[in-house]
Amino acid sequence: MNAHIEMTEEEVLKVKIEMLRRGHRDLDQAIAAMEETGRADQLALRRLKKQKLALKDDIQRIEDRLYPDIIA
Repeated sequence: MNAHIEMTEEEVLKVKIEMLRRGHRDLDQAIAAMEETGRADQLALRRLKKQKLALKDDIQRIEDRLYPDIIA
């Protein structure tokens, strides 16, 4: 049987944010590993840091959609 499961927009955003966080952690570990060697390719390191920052921005945008800052 094929069960048809629909996710709400909020659930989809929560899954996406978790995937982005996982990618952010992976990049953080890759950057740390490159820096530990002491012979890191500076261009590659810069690209990884840029990707990590872009993921952080994406995470923040989704969090803002999920949890709007309502000023009372």
